[in-house]
Amino acid sequence: MRYWYKSFEILKIKHNYIYYKTPTNLTYWWNFGVLSLYFLMIQILTGVILAMFYDPSILYAFSSIMYINNEIYYCWWIRSLHANGASFFFLCVYFHMFRGLYYGSFLYPRQLLWKSGVILFLLMIITAFLGYVLPWGQMSFWAAMVITSLISSIPLVGSDIVFLLWGGFTIEDATLHRFYALHFFLPFILLFLTIIHISLLHESGSTNPLGIPSIYEIIPFTPYFILKDALSVIIFLILILYINFSFPDILGHTINYQMANFLVTPPHIVPDDTYYSFMQYYVQ
Repeated sequence: MRYWYKSFEILKIKHNYIYYKTPTNLTYWWNFGVLSLYFLMIQILTGVILAMFYDPSILYAFSSIMYINNEIYYCWWIRSLHANGASFFFLCVYFHMFRGLYYGSFLYPRQLLWKSGVILFLLMIITAFLGYVLPWGQMSFWAAMVITSLISSIPLVGSDIVFLLWGGFTIEDATLHRFYALHFFLPFILLFLTIIHISLLHESGSTNPLGIPSIYEIIPFTPYFILKDALSVIIFLILILYINFSFPDILGHTINYQMANFLVTPPHIVPDDTYYSFMQYYVQ
């Protein structure tokens, strides 16, 4: 007990998470930050399990996904939780960012807090894109082809960067190995930056719906907002479990269950109707 009261690390944890003072008028809009952290932990845990069975090779990547889905007990559920959890993760982050924009959470003295959040969001996009390529289905391959080819528009060095990402002159084994390594590594960077993000929040304090500094109307974070956050986590957990058990592929695309083929473009990927109208007018 003496160690609990005297240790610097324990005192810091107690100050930041137990005795941390928050405004009394925080609404459920402020819960999406905790929900984002919750889904980040789900992504890391399920991703580590899936990494034990995945083979980052253009010959066996798709087969390893089918093996995970069909042969390993309950691994279809873990993979669905990982895939659907990514969508829920982004949904919570979008709400979290919308709340910050609406209530002016990016203003003084929280500029560093907002900038760290933007960096986190950009890393999330990169990590999600890398993970989308790994199943090596039709949508995965062509998404990798289109997105990485966009980098070639950078003057002078664009093509060199693309070849560096590909590990050659086309998307091949080296590309998949690089994407797999980065996709496994970046979530831990995200977790580290999230800790920094939370530390910056505790330095400047939380905003509130009124948008004015709250000095006297404050209460401890624990137990009041811990219970409020727990309610949000339970609701979202029930929702994602319902989707995971009832409609596990509703947030995905059926064409991604076809193995990648660089000779065949997915049939629904066609130019816009305005393009056809323009070409017909131009030809006439």
